[in-house]
Amino acid sequence: MQNPDQATRNPSLARLALTVGALGVVFGDIGTSPIYTIQTVFNPEDPHPVPVSVENVYGVISLMIWSVTLIVTLEYVLFVLRADNDGEGGILSLITLIKRRAVPGTRRTKALLAALGIFGASLFFGDSMITPAISVLSAVEGLEVVRPSFASWTVPITAVIIVGLFTAQKFGTARVGRLFGPVMIIWFTTIGAAGISGIARNPEVLKALSPTYAISFLFGHFGIAFFSLAAVVLAITGAEALYADLGHFGRAAITRAWLFLVFPACLLSYLGQGALVLHDPANLSSPFFLLVPDWGRLPLVLLATAATVIASQAVITGAFSVTHQAIQLGYLPRLRILYTSAQSIGQIYVPWINWALMVSVLTLVFAFQSSHKLAYAFGMAVTGTITITTTLFFYVAQHRWKVSRWLTFSLAGVFLTLDVLFLSANMTKLVHGAWLPLLIGVTVFTVMTTWQRGRALVTERRESEEGSLRDFVDSLHTRKPEPVRVPGTAVFLNRGKETTPLAMRANVEHNHVLHEHAVIVSIATRPVPYVPPAERMVLDELGYANDGITHVTAYFGYMDEPDVPAALALICGTAPELPVSLGDASYFLSTIDLEVGQAPGMTMWRKRLFVATSGITADAADYFRLPRDQTVIVGSRIEV
Repeated sequence: MQNPDQATRNPSLARLALTVGALGVVFGDIGTSPIYTIQTVFNPEDPHPVPVSVENVYGVISLMIWSVTLIVTLEYVLFVLRADNDGEGGILSLITLIKRRAVPGTRRTKALLAALGIFGASLFFGDSMITPAISVLSAVEGLEVVRPSFASWTVPITAVIIVGLFTAQKFGTARVGRLFGPVMIIWFTTIGAAGISGIARNPEVLKALSPTYAISFLFGHFGIAFFSLAAVVLAITGAEALYADLGHFGRAAITRAWLFLVFPACLLSYLGQGALVLHDPANLSSPFFLLVPDWGRLPLVLLATAATVIASQAVITGAFSVTHQAIQLGYLPRLRILYTSAQSIGQIYVPWINWALMVSVLTLVFAFQSSHKLAYAFGMAVTGTITITTTLFFYVAQHRWKVSRWLTFSLAGVFLTLDVLFLSANMTKLVHGAWLPLLIGVTVFTVMTTWQRGRALVTERRESEEGSLRDFVDSLHTRKPEPVRVPGTAVFLNRGKETTPLAMRANVEHNHVLHEHAVIVSIATRPVPYVPPAERMVLDELGYANDGITHVTAYFGYMDEPDVPAALALICGTAPELPVSLGDASYFLSTIDLEVGQAPGMTMWRKRLFVATSGITADAADYFRLPRDQTVIVGSRIEV
C-alpha cells in the first residue's frame, strides 16, 4: 500500500489503492462461494439432489453464471450502488432515505418499509453468524481431499481458527487490512487459473455461457431446477456486501474490482468445476479442490483458509457497523464501542456483539459439522436480505429518480421475480436448516422493535417527571431565595430541550445551588452518515442572554462518534453564556432504573424483554466519552 499523500497527488495510484482495498474487504464472501456452491448443488445427500448429466450440468452452470450476471452485475453494481445516502450504502441507509421528506409516501407506507428494512438488517446478523462457520468449514474440509484421515480434525481445526479470528477483533483490522487486498488478488488469480485448467479438460462446458441452457433447464426441468436454486443462490452470497461497504471504497472502485477480476475469476471457477463434474461424475465430494493437481491441493487449502478468514472478517466488521447504525437510529441500546484506527472511524470493535457472534458461530460449527448442511441455512439469509433490498431500492428509485414508471416497474418485476424464485426455493429447505436464519432474524427484529417502542414509552414517562425546561428556567429567575451560583461549569446531558434534566432539577431543589455556567446538552442523530463540525452545534439561550444557562444541541450522523467533550470544545468561548474551557467542568448524568409494571403501551413479555435488553446498555459516560473523574450520576426509577 502506498503513502496516502502520494495517492492524493497521483489519482491513478489512488484509484488502484481503493480497488485493491475493495478486493480485500468487499469481495471476500462472494469470492469464496466457488469453494462450496457446485458441491452443494450436486451433493447426493441433498433432500432434492440434482442428477449428474450433461444437460443438468450445463443448466446449473448457466443458471449460476446468469444469476451472478443479473443480480450482482446488473442489479447491484449497475443500479443499487447508485442509491447512496451521502456516500454510505447498506439496508439501513435505504431506510433513512425512505424516512426523509424528499421521498414522498404516507406515514404508514414508510413505517411498513422501515419495518421491512429492520427485518433485513436482522437477517444480516444471521448472515454474520453463518458466513464464518460455512466459509472456514468449507476451506478446512479441503484437508479431507489432501488426506482423508484428516476428516475427524475438520471441526476442531475450524473451531480453533474461529476462536482466533474473534479474539483478534479487539486489535482492529487496520494493520492486517493492508494484506487483505494482495491475498485476494492471489486468490482470484488462482481460482481463475484452476478454472481454466478444468475447462481445458472439457471445452464443451463453455456452452453454458449461453442463457438458453439456463432457460431450458429452468422451464424444461422445473421440478429439478427449482430445488437446485436453493444451492445456486450460494453463488451470489456476498452481493449485499458490495452495497454495505459502499461508503468505504465508493462505487467506482467496487465496480472496477468486480468487472475486471472478481466476476471473471468466479465464472472461470464455476465453468472449470462443471467440466470436472462431467469428466468425473463419480467424485463430487470437492470439485473445487480437485481442479488442481495433488501437489497444489495443500497450498490451495491454506490459501482458501486465508480467503475465508478474510470473508468472515468482512461480515463481522459489517455486523459491527450495522450495530453502530442501529444504536444511532434508536433500535438498539447503547453498547460499548471501541475505535481501533486513528485514520478510519469505520474501524470499530463492539465487544458484546463480537463475543455473542463467536459463541453463535461455534455453536453452528459443532451443530452442523459440515459446510453442505449449513448451506441450506445460508441461502435463506442471503435471499431474504436481497429481496428486501430490492423492494426498498425500487421504492426509493421510483420517488427520487426521474425515470418513467413503466421502466421502474419492469425492472423491479424482473429482479423481484428472480429474488422470489430463489426465496421460494430456499423455503423448501426449512426443515433442513433454512429455519435458522429466519429464527435469528425474527429474534433480532423483535429485540430491535421492542427496544424502539420501550425507549419511546420510557422517554414519554420520563418527560412527565422532568417537566418543562422553559418553565424551570423561568422559575430560577423568580425563585426566592435564589439558588447559590458556584464557580465552575456543569454540563447536563439531556434527551432534548423541552424537558429539564433530572440531575439539574435535583441540584437546584435539593442542594439549592447552580453552577456559574450550566450547559444542557442534547444529542440528536441525523439520518446521514456524518455531520460536518461546522453544523455540529446549535445554541439556544432559553430566553435569557446573561444568566449562564445555555442549551446546546449536538448533531451527529449515525456513523459519527458521539464525543460530547470534543463537540463542546468546538464552541467554548464563542458566546458569553459558554465557558472558555472545559477544564473544570462537571458532567451530570440522569440515569433511570426500569421496573416491569402495569403501565399501558406494551405486552408483559415485551416489557420483560425491554428491561432485560437494557441490562446490556453500555455506561453512558463511556459512550459519550465523558471523563470519569468529572462525572456525577443521579438516578431515578420508572415503571414500564
